[in-house]
Amino acid sequence: MIAGTAMLVCVNDLTPRLGVDIGRVVIDGAAHPEGGDTAFFTGSTAVMLRTPEVPGAFAALARLVSIFDGRVWLVSKCGPRVQGLTRQWLAHHELTRRTGIPLDHVRFCLRRPQKADHCRELGITHFVDDKLDVHAALRGLVPHLVWFGQSSGPEWVTAAPTWARAEAAVVSRVPAR
Repeated sequence: MIAGTAMLVCVNDLTPRLGVDIGRVVIDGAAHPEGGDTAFFTGSTAVMLRTPEVPGAFAALARLVSIFDGRVWLVSKCGPRVQGLTRQWLAHHELTRRTGIPLDHVRFCLRRPQKADHCRELGITHFVDDKLDVHAALRGLVPHLVWFGQSSGPEWVTAAPTWARAEAAVVSRVPAR
């Protein structure tokens, strides 16, 4: 009974918690200096590590970590090999030092709709992702959805073409302390 009660508290707790996708939201594979985001998946480790961050991502995430009192998680869909590469990239680019997001706040799943499982478990209230099908799976579960990289979208999601716009959209929906 106590475990069930704790889960209800977590699910019903509306303390702001942010979830953020990684590929094309934090890691900018399309801007790789050697061309295209296949360099992240098929190149050598050295080539993969040269893949840049999305402009403004780390700075915005650092500010959001402060606003969310550390309750920020990265949630990504990828297989085991790319999970390892992603962890290497995040460590190499000093995610924790630069943003305050600890590496144990990085979650993975094998299918996009499974991001909902992580959001449910973590009590995520805001989510930033570049895939509309992810937002569709989160609709009704996560109250504030930001469709990254887009200028317009359905009325139930906020489109944000840049990190500046995504950050503003997220912050505007965080209750005052």
